[in-house]
Amino acid sequence: MLGVLGGMSWESTVTYYQLLNRGVRERLGGLHSAPLLLHSVDFAQIAAQQKAGEWDAAGDVLAEAARGLERAGATALLLATNTMHKVAAAIEAAVDIPLLHIGDAVGQALREGGIERAALLGTRFTMQEAFYRERLSQRFGIQVLVPGDKAMVEIDRVIFQELCVGRFLPDARAFYLDQLERLRAQGAQAAILGCTEIGLLLEGCASPLPLVDSGERHVAMGLEWMLGE
Repeated sequence: MLGVLGGMSWESTVTYYQLLNRGVRERLGGLHSAPLLLHSVDFAQIAAQQKAGEWDAAGDVLAEAARGLERAGATALLLATNTMHKVAAAIEAAVDIPLLHIGDAVGQALREGGIERAALLGTRFTMQEAFYRERLSQRFGIQVLVPGDKAMVEIDRVIFQELCVGRFLPDARAFYLDQLERLRAQGAQAAILGCTEIGLLLEGCASPLPLVDSGERHVAMGLEWMLGE
């Protein structure tokens, strides 16, 4: 039984639920669906803790939710967000079941694709802080390129003020694609969509770089765990 820690935001958690169930149906056929347990948090609380730098408190919230999923029968966890993997260690310390790390799912995909330099779009926490970039660098040898400071501010604003509330606007889409073109010119070979909502914004777009959707890769890791592939 796979446990999903979601709600950050629920827009992308819906996608996780859909993709996990579709993946099981495609592999097993018939009326098969994914055996899941979901704990969906109130994102307003988590976002406020992020903004205030109260990461330990946010980690405590997710650790308690993880314990609840374990008690309910989950035997592995997906944390359905990139940014909150900053507190992955707190979650791992709280339970006796594995946390399937989104950074490992992305890193494996990049390695399999022969990618050595990758652009990263995500929240400012994911782009600026070391927890994500260092995992990719140290475990998979990936050099990560990020936008400039001013662009990071706008990317972050779009995520929290638009994508997380279900607004996927043409101007935001054009801005994100422009940033990918700039990072391509700097030597990026592919782009990590390092926020689980960005794939919803860029769905169907002609991107200047091959896209590695972190949410899709994370779901694939969960499917491999569930189905023993």
